[in-house]
Amino acid sequence: MQVKNLEKAASRATIIAEITKADLEPSIQKVYLKARKDIALPGFRKGKAPRAMIETVYGKHVFFEDAMDELFPEIYTQCVLTQDIKAVGRPMVTNMEIAEGDSVILTIVTDLYPEVTLGQYKGLEVIKAEATVDASEVDAEIQRMANNAASVSTVDRAAELGDTAVIDYEGFKDGVPFNGGKAENYELKLGSGSFIPGFEEQVVGMTAGEEKDINVTFPEEYHAAELAGAPVIFKIKLHEVKVTNVPAIDDEFVKDVSEFDTVDELRADIEKNILTNKQEGIQRAFENAAIEMAVANMTAEIPDSMVDEELEREMERMDYELRSQGASLEAYAQMLGGDMEAIKKSLRPGALNAVKINVMLDAIASAENIEVTEEEINEEYNNMAQRYGMDVEKIKTYFKAEDLKGDMQMRKAAKLVAESAVVAAPKTEE
Repeated sequence: MQVKNLEKAASRATIIAEITKADLEPSIQKVYLKARKDIALPGFRKGKAPRAMIETVYGKHVFFEDAMDELFPEIYTQCVLTQDIKAVGRPMVTNMEIAEGDSVILTIVTDLYPEVTLGQYKGLEVIKAEATVDASEVDAEIQRMANNAASVSTVDRAAELGDTAVIDYEGFKDGVPFNGGKAENYELKLGSGSFIPGFEEQVVGMTAGEEKDINVTFPEEYHAAELAGAPVIFKIKLHEVKVTNVPAIDDEFVKDVSEFDTVDELRADIEKNILTNKQEGIQRAFENAAIEMAVANMTAEIPDSMVDEELEREMERMDYELRSQGASLEAYAQMLGGDMEAIKKSLRPGALNAVKINVMLDAIASAENIEVTEEEINEEYNNMAQRYGMDVEKIKTYFKAEDLKGDMQMRKAAKLVAESAVVAAPKTEE
């Protein structure tokens, strides 16, 4: 095989390569042996026709196209290696010609890894928020703890707002039951607003064993068109009235739900934890902002094929997560009222940004001569083995050392950008 011409334009390369008949011959023979079982010629049993006879009948180049498909991965790899180019995406054969001597001239178009011009990426001035904790946030967390410790009991009185009413109900429109309008032993929190307006208020005052017809009207914007704006009757029966007993927030409560003895001690610990979480979040946001700023300072033409590959990976990750929850990407798309193309369109900007970040970090790692030692790689393997609960040697079969090294170099580059960033001085009003 010989590369006759190479042209580069922006992030794409066009390669013209010549493959001799001798180079192609092994693949032609392989294709012939595979195809002959389905070929029948007069005078020969099916599958027994000689190759020369088949080429005489159907043309001497009958197996060339399939042979090229067979040989193309090897051809493409040689083209990339001999021309010392960094190809990405899936290559395309835009033309195939058979020349004298039965050699084949291929025109191959492939995307190239983008050339990157780094802008400023060290010492970036980034705005950083200040972490503060409001007393209401601590109050909300303590109230959540109290609600979790609450008990439920049945009361022998009329239902009130705030109670939980255990009811059977069935809805009728024009005297006919409608879909989704029936349930038994349904626990309805009165005042929650979970039912259509006017329903819960009419349950208030009922006692256990009482039956009642409730007249309500569905909202005009209700999602089921056949019920939107329609007056209906719900026949209900109240079985039980329950109250939720939330414990008083005092020192005894604190001793029951925590390792502390007083409310003040619990409040101090909650405030500290909230502050720590906020500070960690602010630091992550600060570091991400520095990375985004460095990306904005970079110049690179990102080929669509790299974005397409990242998008496919993101779709696979999302599908895996949804399936682990008993759902699917298709169902998720339908729930949002769209299709798979709509999901792809919504994810594409994020995929493009992810590619830009990776390309930039790769360029920074190269510019800064960032290295990863064998000891660091082995330590990473050990950490991954613990994280996934697998044997180290098994982990190595899934994650090649060279790929791991590249990821670690980019992580070091990201750390360099983040740690060199400085907090921007607050802007003053003129």
